[in-house]
Amino acid sequence: MKILTELELIAACVGLLDDRTNLSGVERKIIRLVSAKSLPAHDIDSIRESIWQGNDPLGEAFSIIRPAHHRRSIGAVYTPSPIIHSMMAWLKEQGIPTRIVDPGAGSGRFIIASGETFPNAQLIAIEIDPLAALMLRANLAVRGWTARATVLVKDYRTVKLPRCAGVTAFIGNPPYVRHHQIAEDWKSWYTSRFAEFGIKASALAGLHLHFFLQTRLLAKPGDLGALITSAEWLDVNYGSALRRLLLSELGGVAIHVLEPKVEAFPGTATTAAITCFRVGEKEIPVRVRSVDELASLNGLNKGEDVEREQLRAAPRWSIVVRPTGHSQTGGSELGELFRVHRGQVTGANGIWIAGERAERLPERVKLAAVTKAKDLIDAGQRLQSTAQLRRVIDLPAELDDFTEEERRRIDQFLSWAKTQGADQGYIAQHRKAWWSVGLKAPAPILCTYMARRPPQFTINLCEARHINIAHGLYPREPLPENVIANLVVWLNNNIHTGSGRTYAGGLTKFEPKEIERLRIPNLETFFA
Repeated sequence: MKILTELELIAACVGLLDDRTNLSGVERKIIRLVSAKSLPAHDIDSIRESIWQGNDPLGEAFSIIRPAHHRRSIGAVYTPSPIIHSMMAWLKEQGIPTRIVDPGAGSGRFIIASGETFPNAQLIAIEIDPLAALMLRANLAVRGWTARATVLVKDYRTVKLPRCAGVTAFIGNPPYVRHHQIAEDWKSWYTSRFAEFGIKASALAGLHLHFFLQTRLLAKPGDLGALITSAEWLDVNYGSALRRLLLSELGGVAIHVLEPKVEAFPGTATTAAITCFRVGEKEIPVRVRSVDELASLNGLNKGEDVEREQLRAAPRWSIVVRPTGHSQTGGSELGELFRVHRGQVTGANGIWIAGERAERLPERVKLAAVTKAKDLIDAGQRLQSTAQLRRVIDLPAELDDFTEEERRRIDQFLSWAKTQGADQGYIAQHRKAWWSVGLKAPAPILCTYMARRPPQFTINLCEARHINIAHGLYPREPLPENVIANLVVWLNNNIHTGSGRTYAGGLTKFEPKEIERLRIPNLETFFA
């Protein structure tokens, strides 16, 4: 049977439930929406059979029916089963937990796998979305586990767990919600509770980092777990609190970074991290590795050991987990040869990137420029022509050198630009003249600044300008053409995403200073 609407999904859950006595108030409320509607018995039997075969037809239907932007607003992205099985295999190697807690259970993929792996463990699943909680209960009911499992329809941060004599394992996929959607009182909770551990935390942290903190607050020494999240916390400033927590109180023991093509979160091109921990562990090395194929997970039993002191000293962790492949001790830094500058911010691309309104402007104020990363990616290692590039209007601050006719046309354009608010933006108001973008001189080498791939380094043979979607590399001392050409080849072959900062969505960002810190071989290498 194909479930087409949320009402049909609710009806399917109701048809599978064997006991409604423990439903929360919000679950009872949505059940009333389908009180007069039920699915045919043969459809319910078909869904039950699919669940028995190990599938998640309810969760799959939910992921199709509810629009992606609605699911992402509460972080509802469900984990593929091969990843779950690898996380379970790791957990099984650690021993037999008495209790298993899934902090954001969704339709129950982790808690069901936990119940199958550990038949005597107590199961606790926390899920804030009442429809997802119903799906979870339906999946438990089909297996006859209604009495065995506790389902809490709550915000994980409000949960209190009873004492447990044995080991509690925390496993799951905490929801990814950006800080813009987190209430101020929860941000205050986050920073103040971290302060109790002597750690300064940023209120810019996403919800998944709140879940790590709450896990530590609920756990006792010796408890353990594995959580899969977006990997951006490895690098960004607001991830520093979690990095410190993992090296101390939370007891991180392994980090497996899954490249975007693994598709840890279906429908998103996101770099993921599986973080394994044993609460209170502060001594042993942390096992790290980068995984670019799903088949390589192998129960999370591979990787390189990194001393905790090395991680403690590293300002970003992705370069430790995913090294560039070039020795960090030999050679030199790229910044010893080049100054790196981000391109100019226009403040209003819709105005200053030349369109129809700019047709009558003097050609000499419309400069060919790299205005999107694709310009460099398409060009490859050599940008030979400006023919495919757009033009950026770059007027001087003083307009006295134009002819009377040119000045009339410029004034007409600027009058239109003012009606569009071009003179009111922050950037415009902080220029010497609001109309003067001030493009930087052509850089011999250009490189992309943010993409779901390593940076593209390109020789700027046509002397194009660039705006702030790219960086310009300017030699500190003149360099021969063949040296620049050989260096660009080396950079494109050896610099990987691990040298930058990875954000949700799989974007890797390289700030100018991060480009300057890239390690390269000695200059003599490039004279060959």
